[in-house]
Amino acid sequence: MTEKKDEILEDQEQLNDPLGGAMAEGFDEIEALRAERDEFKDRFMRALADAENARKRADRDRREAENYGGSKLARDMLPVFDALKRALDAAGEDVRAAAPALIEGVELTQRELLNVFKRHGIQAIMPQVGDKFDPQQHEAMFEAPVPGTKAGDIIQVMTEGFLLHDRLLRPAKVGVSSMPKS
Repeated sequence: MTEKKDEILEDQEQLNDPLGGAMAEGFDEIEALRAERDEFKDRFMRALADAENARKRADRDRREAENYGGSKLARDMLPVFDALKRALDAAGEDVRAAAPALIEGVELTQRELLNVFKRHGIQAIMPQVGDKFDPQQHEAMFEAPVPGTKAGDIIQVMTEGFLLHDRLLRPAKVGVSSMPKS
């Protein structure tokens, strides 16, 4: 009788689940495949984001190299500008009268050097006496109390400064007025 009962129960289970558990296994397999798909999708999206970040970083590095790659050469050329300026400043009236062609040649050379600087994004910082001291562009070489000036005013310019695009190559070297002592 128990045998008969077991057979009836087995037949009943087959009626309730004709695939004999295969359907439940299929659902489990589908869920595992979905989880695997989601993991691959997540990994793909991360790899895509990494590639995009690498591309942006490479573009930024290329632009920086383009704009600032010549900064060492530019810095090395600044003493040439300084030497030309000193030569013109040292030429007194007697030299200017005796050798006007020489003075004109030095002036043209200095102008051409400034034009080359400009083509490559180098701009001169040429402060004037009386301008306000700017620590972002100027280097104070000394401070002195000067009557008729306010503290922080430029009282002397020793050398011009230079910018390469938006970066400081060399600050302008200046003397700055301090508070007069009472």
